[in-house]
Amino acid sequence: MGVAYSVGEVDHLYTFFVQWSPDIYNKGKKKRCKSCNNVRKKRHNAYLVDKEVNGISKAFRKTVSKPKAAKKWERADMWKRRVEKLTDKTETMKKMRENIKVLYFASDCAEPYVEIITVKDSKRRLSLCSSVESEVDDSEYQEDDFPVMSHESQLLDEYHLQKLVAHLPPRTQGYPWQLAYSTVIHGSSLKTLYRNMANLDSPVLLVIKDMHKKVFGAFCSDPFRVSKYCYGTGETFLFSFNPDFQQYRWSGENSYFVSGNLESLQIGGGGGGFALWLDADLYHGASFSCPTFHNASLSTHEDFIVQDVEVWTMQN
Repeated sequence: MGVAYSVGEVDHLYTFFVQWSPDIYNKGKKKRCKSCNNVRKKRHNAYLVDKEVNGISKAFRKTVSKPKAAKKWERADMWKRRVEKLTDKTETMKKMRENIKVLYFASDCAEPYVEIITVKDSKRRLSLCSSVESEVDDSEYQEDDFPVMSHESQLLDEYHLQKLVAHLPPRTQGYPWQLAYSTVIHGSSLKTLYRNMANLDSPVLLVIKDMHKKVFGAFCSDPFRVSKYCYGTGETFLFSFNPDFQQYRWSGENSYFVSGNLESLQIGGGGGGFALWLDADLYHGASFSCPTFHNASLSTHEDFIVQDVEVWTMQN
């Protein structure tokens, strides 16, 4: 018993046979004119699009339990429009902006999803485990990339902020600066400084200005607190403006980053002196070279008198 095929189906079967057995079905075949080839090409492309839509519709129907007829047509139209976009005559794709990243997340225990973030956000989410990895080129930051500050700083001007922001770890970038402590607002007391940071869980920036008008300080990976033992990570570093910006990163020689008690606050050590030391009244201070940072004295004198102190934290 024979099977009847429509003209279109015969045409598609013949195309299939030619593709799989060109040595048999192409024999004696006349060369078509250019206009005929264009017509056949359009029909073939339309067949491929319809075939793609039908395949997508079948796969979609398997995942949905007996949807209504109207919804079937809506979904089919939706998928057809998506396929038509992919087979647009221009055959061009829009170039993605350079400051955009597309992240795809998938795991066995969670639904896969896609998140689009800016490059600046992705840098902010990075957490570094060594000081070498956290180095950031100054040229990447423009002069107008200043942090949003909760208060106006009495110690830092635009030049100070520009240099500091360019050298802070990426995980602090983009967060506003909150003034956690200031001698101008809270008075000169180490106990008050500890008290203001009791509930913090973020890095802090200590800024000191001495009686010789020199500005210096330290970035610490943890807020200051009273502790028997040293705390902190390799993100901790010292800085000074004397008058040019100078940064002293962790040398890796020891881990005496920060320690504190009710009598004093110490940063760095191991060589008979501290890189930075402040007394309980935040009035007397000292700065010596130490193995933790291989630093020079941060002030023009190893012993100095404090004029003002500010502590900033980077958090929402």
